[in-house]
Amino acid sequence: MSTRAVPVTARRTQAERREATRAALLEAARPLFAERGYEAVSSEEIVAAAGVTRGALYHHFDGKRGLFAAVFEEVEAELTASFDLSGLDAGDPLGVLLAAVDQFLDLSLDSPMQRIVLIDGPAVLGWEAWHEVERRYGLGLIEAGLTAAVEAGQIPALPVPELALMLLGALTEAGLQLARAEDREDARERAAAGLRALLGGLAG
Repeated sequence: MSTRAVPVTARRTQAERREATRAALLEAARPLFAERGYEAVSSEEIVAAAGVTRGALYHHFDGKRGLFAAVFEEVEAELTASFDLSGLDAGDPLGVLLAAVDQFLDLSLDSPMQRIVLIDGPAVLGWEAWHEVERRYGLGLIEAGLTAAVEAGQIPALPVPELALMLLGALTEAGLQLARAEDREDARERAAAGLRALLGGLAG
């Protein structure tokens, strides 16, 4: 029996269809998770909103939890890309870090950030998996800022990797407090004051 090779154009079309299905699931799930939370959203709702089959959900993400993990990582990547640290070499890297802290706190007031990243993220993925993603995206930015501040003579030559982890922990806890606070604007100002004091204290 003879077989015919699948044309390259056909293979590309299949790959494009797979990517389109994956993108449709992400696009449908993200606002649902952000508005109502992971537990309140069913797999059936997601596939209906995406216009795909339940089998497609399990094929691409192995179920709702895998899809949430992909949405979570997508949000983290976008948040990281939104920070502008291009001014780190402009003479005031500590000022750039302080501005980034304010931006992070503002983002923490955003509904998708609160629900997906701060509330459901650790609950759905487990603390270790959630924290690993947080480290992968945010830690490098903090280390870059601290390294630049050391090189500029704004802070002492402290152990940057360890200090960056501590600051990441402080930022994460501040974000969680904002997500849980009844008066979020007041909580934001209180968190900002504390984080500014921490960073300012490094300068001595």
